[in-house]
Amino acid sequence: MRTRVTELLGVEHPIVQAPMGWIARARLASAVSNAGGLGIVETSSGELDAIRDEIRLARELTDRPFGVNIAQLFVRDPGIVDFVAEQGVRFVTTSAGDPTRFTARLKDAGLTVFHVVPTLRAALKAVDAGVDGLVVEGAEGGGFKNPRDVSTMVLLPLVCSKIDVPVIAAGGIVDGPSMAAAFALGAEGVQMGTRMVATVESPVHENYKRLILDSAETDTVFLNRLSRPAFRVLRTPYSEALEREEEVGLGPLAGVMDLYFGGDLDAAFAFGGQVAGRIDSIPTVAEVVDSTMAGFDATVRALGRFVEGAEEPASTA
Repeated sequence: MRTRVTELLGVEHPIVQAPMGWIARARLASAVSNAGGLGIVETSSGELDAIRDEIRLARELTDRPFGVNIAQLFVRDPGIVDFVAEQGVRFVTTSAGDPTRFTARLKDAGLTVFHVVPTLRAALKAVDAGVDGLVVEGAEGGGFKNPRDVSTMVLLPLVCSKIDVPVIAAGGIVDGPSMAAAFALGAEGVQMGTRMVATVESPVHENYKRLILDSAETDTVFLNRLSRPAFRVLRTPYSEALEREEEVGLGPLAGVMDLYFGGDLDAAFAFGGQVAGRIDSIPTVAEVVDSTMAGFDATVRALGRFVEGAEEPASTA
């Protein structure tokens, strides 16, 4: 497949892995890149020495492109742009902040920049700031969100109708049919987060993966709706107890290591999107990418039956 996203990123498939803190490191990112998509290494953990080692390891695990994310809300090092540029990567996503903060400096350093946006206003601001593209993220996805949540079905076509840079869709993307839906709405690539957490190569504890598999489509909690930052997490007794709080803050994030890697679901929030309700297996990353591309192709071909005079798709039986 050739889209502006694949050409800018230098990848075979327009599938990007979400930059989840502590999770999006060498093992997962390299697996996505080796499968033909684009892996992303996070910096939101703030552990830049460890991130440097992870990027070095990713280069040993893949000879294909991968990128880095800068989550501006968590940036503590004023030299983060220089740090990213020094790693030799060519692609960066920026998120959780003002696109004017780093875009010009990143572009001057020769990087391709996509900014994550939750609203049309944010998208227009990012384009004005000079980004190469956007990650348009609907509120059904997991992680940090705009308190005024808008679904991918509404946000994606709205943004795509107003701008002309390439768009990667995020939020609710899990397979070929959802990827085809995103493309029908104007996207040229997709990003997966929750789906990538529940894979063989994901470094998180099996309890976290099992929680995703056991969750229904209604089993997420939207927290901090009346304050910032808002975020969507999987429903557990821990998160559900805070659902009615006007302001949760970031304090509960302190125990993520115990949850992510120790399996203690009462230690912190387990980030995840509504799409967890559609996940019922823990495949390899390569199986996710391959099945998504096959499902995308089958969905697009099958839609032809609604066009008068179109040939029936060949049977796959």
